[in-house]
This record gives sequence, C-alpha cells and structure tokens, in this order.
Amino acid sequence: MKTMQWAARAEHLGGIPRKMIFMAVGAFAKAVSNLFNTTTVHNADTLIRLVRSRPPGVPLLTVSNHMSTLDDPVMWGFKGFPITDAKLGRWVLAAEDICFKNMVLSYFFRLGKCIPITRGGGIYQENMTEALDRLSDGAWLHTFPEGKVCQEDAPIRRLKWGTASLIARAPVTPIVLPVVHHGFEKVMPEKYMFGRRPPLPLCNRDIRIVIGEPMEFDIPKLKKMAVDMSNDLSFSPVGWPNTCGMDEAAQRCLYTGISNQIRTVMERLRKICKSYQEAKD
Repeated sequence: MKTMQWAARAEHLGGIPRKMIFMAVGAFAKAVSNLFNTTTVHNADTLIRLVRSRPPGVPLLTVSNHMSTLDDPVMWGFKGFPITDAKLGRWVLAAEDICFKNMVLSYFFRLGKCIPITRGGGIYQENMTEALDRLSDGAWLHTFPEGKVCQEDAPIRRLKWGTASLIARAPVTPIVLPVVHHGFEKVMPEKYMFGRRPPLPLCNRDIRIVIGEPMEFDIPKLKKMAVDMSNDLSFSPVGWPNTCGMDEAAQRCLYTGISNQIRTVMERLRKICKSYQEAKD
C-alpha cells in the first residue's frame, strides 16, 4: 500500500530510519532557512516551549498559511528550533497526489511523519482517523487549513473544515497555535522557469515567520451553540456520520465557527507579518 502505515511507526527498524531522515531533512531546512536565506521569527519561544514542554497528554495543533512546497520543513529550520529531533518532530498532513506518488516517496514521507490526505476526499476520509489518533496520543500535528499553495499577497482564504473537525473530535482538545509566514513564495516560486518551479530553492531571500499565541476552544460550549444554530440551517446533506452526538447540520455549524475563529487570527497575523516586511523594505 502507498500509505505504508508500518513505516510511520516509531519502532520501525528501531527508529533508526526515522532519525536519519529527520537529521538529513533538518540539516537541509536549516541550510535553506539560515545559510542561503535570511529568516526572522517573531515569538519563537512560544512555539519552542509548546513543542518541548506542554502538559503531558495534551496535543499541539499548529496551523499556517501555505506559500510553497517548501513551507514544511523549512519553516521549522530557524535557529534554536529542534528540527533534527525525531521524537519532538511534528506530524503533518501531506497531499497524497504529491508526496505519495510511488513506493519510494511514500516510504520517505512516512519516515518523515507525514500523513497522506486525499484532496477532495472529505473530512471523514480514512487517513483523517490516523491524524486524530496522533492527537489522541498527545502528539504535535501541523496542518495547512487553506488546503493548497497560494503565492498571492492576499487575505487568508476560507479554511477547510478538516482542521476544525480534528479540534472538535480529539479526546483532549489540542492547543491550537497559528503561524503565518512570508517569503517562501520567493524561495520556491511556483512559476519560475517555463512556468515551473526551480529545481533547487532560491537564495538571498528574506523569510519572515510570525507565531501567534495559543488558542483555546471551549468545545462543549461551541457544540451547544452549533446545535442551536443548526435548527435554522438549510443545506444539502452529503451523508456525514453522526459524531460527538451531533448530526450533520450541527457539525457544519461547529466546524464553520471554529474555522472562522482560526482564520480571523491568521489574517491578523498576516497583516502583522506584512507590516514587518514593509518596514524592512
């Protein structure tokens, strides 16, 4: 199977292949971030603290905009971040049609703690259960809730409901940490030569990363509000299963509410990030 869940297990071959991948990819990310380009990070201590020492059993869910195919792992390559530590490393949702095209790529990305997601497959597709399992383990999961790369200088787009569904369904509500960055679209532009990406990351670019403050969600309260709102909701159902004691209408209201809160914070961070960049220019 292309999904290769066995390769994603920490005990696979004693964990040695995973450690090697994290060391190699981490070295690459640090080189691109710090050696070949200039990276400035605001509020880095908050992310590092939550990665290293959050309460036991409490998962961390980071969310960010998606500017290039290099965002992950290079966004974690800044100075002081433990990117080469496989135990502390994030799990990340990755597009199946890009990262899992064949057995070699599948094995590589599985060792790198990537979870394949079928774009357009819906929030209840099989591999979303694996992502939920990682949150249940108290792990760190990263998502790009916009769902695809966007290199335009534009407001944060409507967020897909998958991230919100993970927050709502996790046995222990995760700490949600928003991250917004700028500059990766210049390091790996989608249309560089003949309408294609460059073969290697470009150099001498400025990367700026703004890390927000942890977001907390009162899920029981949000569920009650969603149920009340859903009574007046008219829509065409697609057959979602009833989860958390909620029908599809209530789930839609719940996921929309959570997504809107995250998007609002991310948009505020985007404007801060842009102002920093304009001040530098």
